[in-house]
Amino acid sequence: MINPADRAYLAALCLARAGLRVDPEKTYLIESRLAPVARREGFLSPADLVSAVRSRSDDRLGWAAVEAMAMPEPEFFRDRVVFDRLAVEILPELVARREGQPVRIWSTACGTGQEIYSLAMMLTDLPGLTANWELFGSDLSERSLEKAQAGLYSQFEVQRGLPARTLVRHFEKRGEAFALSPRIRQMVRWRRVNLLDDLSRFGQFDLLLCRNMLQGLAPEAQVHVRAALAASLAPGGRLVLGLRDLAGDELKSVAPEIGLYAA
Repeated sequence: MINPADRAYLAALCLARAGLRVDPEKTYLIESRLAPVARREGFLSPADLVSAVRSRSDDRLGWAAVEAMAMPEPEFFRDRVVFDRLAVEILPELVARREGQPVRIWSTACGTGQEIYSLAMMLTDLPGLTANWELFGSDLSERSLEKAQAGLYSQFEVQRGLPARTLVRHFEKRGEAFALSPRIRQMVRWRRVNLLDDLSRFGQFDLLLCRNMLQGLAPEAQVHVRAALAASLAPGGRLVLGLRDLAGDELKSVAPEIGLYAA
């Protein structure tokens, strides 16, 4: 078991590097998140992993621990009402506003890719809505991004929110897994991004998705990230937060029932 001092160290490391709010008293959560990393890195236990992070000057190992604590629980078409609202109202409005220019969409904490791929599939299947779509996915975790780019998901993962007709249309069976079609995978560009860093270098976006991530940040980090995302919206752009994420004063509510805001 990870001792209290090492749990406190890990919590401080997560806060400093990524603004993550980790409760050092949640021993089971910490150990369950770190166990796969410990096995992958050749440690006998999560306790040995954290001890090594403390004693070594190994930036990569430290980030591996932080990334594990930041792992989301992704799901295809999570909160379907959000996607329905995007399809019927928000995306057509953005397309009209852009007047033929690219519509830029960024899933800012995409995990293993289910959210941005859900949007890509929806855009492909929407009748009559055509545009020059530019889709981006980012996450803190390199391993999550590697899985996202591969587009290979287990039976359990595709059963979480993915309609059967969409599975048949856009996936093919590959052994015990399901492979997303190259057409959909090639619609998305990927980048590792720490949302505490300067986001201005990525330009402005018409639609930003940052759902159910802010709640895991410390209050100061939440304020910083909300402001950075608001500054990354193009004129008339939209930001979609999770229902449990709090909106800052710098944002104007558009549809709070789905977490939709505008700068």
